[in-house]
Amino acid sequence: MSFPFPSLPVFSLPLPSLKLPPVSAGLIRAVDQKVPMSVKRRLVEPLLNRTFAEPLAEGEFDALEGRRVTLAIDDLGMALTLTQQGERMKLSAELGEATIRGGWREFLCLATRREDPDGLFFQRRLLIEGDTELGLLVKNLLDGREEGLVQGPFGELLMRLEQLAQHSV
Repeated sequence: MSFPFPSLPVFSLPLPSLKLPPVSAGLIRAVDQKVPMSVKRRLVEPLLNRTFAEPLAEGEFDALEGRRVTLAIDDLGMALTLTQQGERMKLSAELGEATIRGGWREFLCLATRREDPDGLFFQRRLLIEGDTELGLLVKNLLDGREEGLVQGPFGELLMRLEQLAQHSV
């Protein structure tokens, strides 16, 4: 899968200095609210299912069958609710039974394993609301992936977003 972004040089900036510009956050918030769920599903579900193909096939996510977890990225005003149906991850229009809430940078740290996931929660940079047991289950499933989420198409997208954010600072 190729992305319409040009190749950007990778600069190593400390993550604490990364801030999403207010204009970008406002633009993302405005666009996200107008994108129909059917379009979000066509964009996000294939990435999720390719990224998690192996653990889904091995039954690692079976505890999520029919359950819903919302990932709320507060500084972008975005929230995605995930569920599992069969061996597939799906987006749901319903609210999650548990919500994992934080800023875009904290989710990037979680996905790339640049910081200890437990530390992000203990420092209250990521919060679990609602069904805490379900939220911890999801955190542990993500934490159990040795390479984080930086492998494959989802990881490529995360790295591109990080590069764009670095150039916007």
